[in-house]
Amino acid sequence: MMKTSSCMFSFLFLSFLVLVALAENFNQEFDVTWGDGRVKILENGQLLTLSLDKTSGSGFRSKRQYMFGKIDMKIKLVPGNSAGTVTTYYLSSLGPTHDEIDFEFLGNLSGDPYILHTNVFVQGKGEREQQFYLWFDPTKDFHTYSILWNPRSIIFSVDGTPIRQFKNLEASRGIPYPKNQPMWIYSSLWDAEDWATRGGLVKTDWSKAPFIASYRNFNAQACVWSSGSTSSCSINSTANSWITESLDNSGQARIKWVQKNYMVYNYCTDTKRFPQGFPLECSLN
Repeated sequence: MMKTSSCMFSFLFLSFLVLVALAENFNQEFDVTWGDGRVKILENGQLLTLSLDKTSGSGFRSKRQYMFGKIDMKIKLVPGNSAGTVTTYYLSSLGPTHDEIDFEFLGNLSGDPYILHTNVFVQGKGEREQQFYLWFDPTKDFHTYSILWNPRSIIFSVDGTPIRQFKNLEASRGIPYPKNQPMWIYSSLWDAEDWATRGGLVKTDWSKAPFIASYRNFNAQACVWSSGSTSSCSINSTANSWITESLDNSGQARIKWVQKNYMVYNYCTDTKRFPQGFPLECSLN
């Protein structure tokens, strides 16, 4: 579904190194950022769980910053009545002009489907939401959620099926693209009952707490930011083929299939939100 172009980019990769991490140990690759004991790392670092109760949620962040990469994580979402909860998995830099690439899983009443919420922020501006139902129950087993971020595009995938692409059209059309700020990997589980389920109509049922999401098999093929380093990411290396990957015809067809059958919201069709016309990338992506 992906293809690797032989086209060479003129990007100069300064101050970061190459990292290929396969099923890395959570103790080695991530720091607990909040939760007061609600983050647990088990099975010699191969399993991580986040917990949410009425007092607090929890979260973690990668020890490293990345400047382009292919990031995979297996996640098993909160089962049963998860209404009001949000499980997040995303890349982000810091500050008011931050860049961000989001997966957010919006909880549901037992028996209703989760909504997978995606967004792209560039220089502090988001408002590029697309939402999907999943074609499986994400609480029964682990599924792989992937972000490919390279100089060509951002591709969101689920179990290897691409669901969304945001192309780099900055040079050709002047549409901002995240390409200058290194990002950390974040994940969190928290209470968002004011908006997460049916626009906040369904509140969190705290009798079902603690709510638990589970993580396995973090995998990063990425350029690791290391300020002061003189090394660079080589786009000639076969180990870094992801740096020029893009969707082939099969991948484009899979995106169309997902968006036809499972998309529930697309900012590019929201006429009430954009009465003066849709953002330029809507007609180009």
